[in-house]
Amino acid sequence: MLMRKLFLLISLLAFSFQMKDAIYFIGQIKTEKGEILFWLYDETPNHKKNFITLANAGYWDSLTFNRVINNFVAQGGCPDTPEGFSKSPFLIKPEFNSKLKHIYGAVGAGRDNNFEKLSAGCQFYIVQNKKGLTRLDGDYTIFGQVFKGMDVVDAIVNVKTDSLNAPLLPIKIDVNIIQLTAQQLKEKGYYGKLNTH
Repeated sequence: MLMRKLFLLISLLAFSFQMKDAIYFIGQIKTEKGEILFWLYDETPNHKKNFITLANAGYWDSLTFNRVINNFVAQGGCPDTPEGFSKSPFLIKPEFNSKLKHIYGAVGAGRDNNFEKLSAGCQFYIVQNKKGLTRLDGDYTIFGQVFKGMDVVDAIVNVKTDSLNAPLLPIKIDVNIIQLTAQQLKEKGYYGKLNTH
């Protein structure tokens, strides 16, 4: 009995050290209005991998939030071919998950009206409607959740726009992947579930 308790204690200590030392990949969007940080879901591995790959390649760093609508979304990354999404090399099969909802701060992948509901990996959006956008659930893949910087998103969707909802003054984006420990995540306001990888 004593050995079993000792084994349990050692296991718990090892687990806590593993959690403490674990590194998490976090989405970062820097704009002139401030920084946005968001968790990337393991539940949508292909979308997560695509975002990390494009961010690390600097794909979005010459682009902008090109479509911003108050009480709806802030969307960044334009179609990357003259034909738009249909010829994009970054099309991804949907990874719908009933646990991931279009709540305030949800990060999703844009798409056109294609029959297979393929995501355009070159496009991402952040839900800015405080009540959420439940009508999008099951139609667009959610792959992240903002935990710092929704005040920045609120400011972005309130700028003056043209008839296509593009900001009159471009809002440039610098998209990165940063690595944070559990403690650093907590210090930046993240209180969600952590995976041990």
